Amino acid sequence: MLEPAAAMERDDLKIYLHQQIPLTKAMGVSVRAVTSDTVTLSAPLALNINPKGTGFGGSASTLCILAAWSTLYVRLTDAGLPTEIVIHSNTMEYLRPIRGEFVATGSINAEADWPGFVKTLESRKKARIEIEAGLSCGGEAVGAFRGRFVAFLREGR
Repeated sequence: MLEPAAAMERDDLKIYLHQQIPLTKAMGVSVRAVTSDTVTLSAPLALNINPKGTGFGGSASTLCILAAWSTLYVRLTDAGLPTEIVIHSNTMEYLRPIRGEFVATGSINAEADWPGFVKTLESRKKARIEIEAGLSCGGEAVGAFRGRFVAFLREGR
């Protein structure tokens, strides 16, 4: 079983996101924290506001997708598994309006079989896993995300 090495640095992830996913720069996405199990991202209200003066739902959903995707990306990178990752499906529940900077923390679903995911990825060169993200504003939960991601092991490994 592969265990993640030291977590990727926050600045490295922010640079990667801003270069590879330009929308993250337009949204003002910042990387708050990176661990071997979670990634926490934030975005300012001013760049993601809707006509009602609250957070735009599309931005909220996007931040959750990014936090979840980044969680898987960091975990696989730190494990030495070069992959391409795509989202397969997701659900987003909005609990209350966003009235300030909002924060999404991605984590691998507690019911997910990480060792089985890695084994499948290494043997079949493709595997699926569920990642969650909690969305908060001012320390209060404002949304919940659940997504299914597919990782493809890159050639030459």
